Amino acid sequence: MNTGLHATPHCDDLAKALEAFREHGPLLERWGAELARRLGAGARLLAAGNGGSAAQAQHLTAELVGRYRDDRPPFSAVALHADTSATTAIANDYGVQELFARQTAAHGRPGDVLLLLSTSGASANLLTAAERAHGLGMTVWALTGRPPNPLHLGADEALCVDAPGAATVQELHLVAVHMLCESFDRAVERGAAGQGADGTVVGGGDDGEAGAGGRAGVGGRPGVDGRACVAGEPVVDGQPGAGARSGADAPPGVDGQPGAVSGPGADGQPGVVGRPGVDGRPVGRARSVGRTAPGAPIAPRKGQA
Repeated sequence: MNTGLHATPHCDDLAKALEAFREHGPLLERWGAELARRLGAGARLLAAGNGGSAAQAQHLTAELVGRYRDDRPPFSAVALHADTSATTAIANDYGVQELFARQTAAHGRPGDVLLLLSTSGASANLLTAAERAHGLGMTVWALTGRPPNPLHLGADEALCVDAPGAATVQELHLVAVHMLCESFDRAVERGAAGQGADGTVVGGGDDGEAGAGGRAGVGGRPGVDGRACVAGEPVVDGQPGAGARSGADAPPGVDGQPGAVSGPGADGQPGVVGRPGVDGRPVGRARSVGRTAPGAPIAPRKGQA
């Protein structure tokens, strides 16, 4: 008796869903390139899911912190469910609905990306996290099952798998994770070589040496169009980046206000240690020190040409 016949319908469902899934290739290519730009400029990816989707989220962050295929620098990516002490404490003290939202508020900054995975697209703790992330100025992407669903509607962008069963949705979410990693690595490689997808220069030299197009590397040297990357030098239109000193000789901040360290936060409210808060709320020592703005070119790393 051929017992394998009982397993073939699952394969048929997967093969059928995979054909329709191909149309998401351009979206995943764009996500990978955008994620490479942001993480290369100092942003962070936060990822979350429940059950099998938690495993998929952790799979993605492992590929970014470690490597997907070829060796490359590590990038900041955190699976929010992986800290068991934090998750159990939050669930116990604040309820399961706050499980990811509170961690998002703790770790997220404007310009970071929150990637949420859900086969149903209806998990309350993911929806709350998406709302919290938007309040912080983060971008929310979602991998879900069939649309429409609440998470698909609440994210900035979503990839929705058209499959009837949760198992097939999760299997295609893994395909999406690997395609995203491939796109990410291609974009990192282009950035390391100083070449963008359209052939334009996106990076500079090392130790202040200018790359093609006159753009220099890291360490506070001028970045894109003469704007500096880090170390308190001007980032956008001559405004100083994080780390600029305040005082008589301090470079100006946004709208002529003093820079970081005693500089004002958002809406004129002071942040902790002078870093800007979010909507006037203090956020502690900002992890944005040394970051470039979201969407900025990938800064080359030490030793890369």
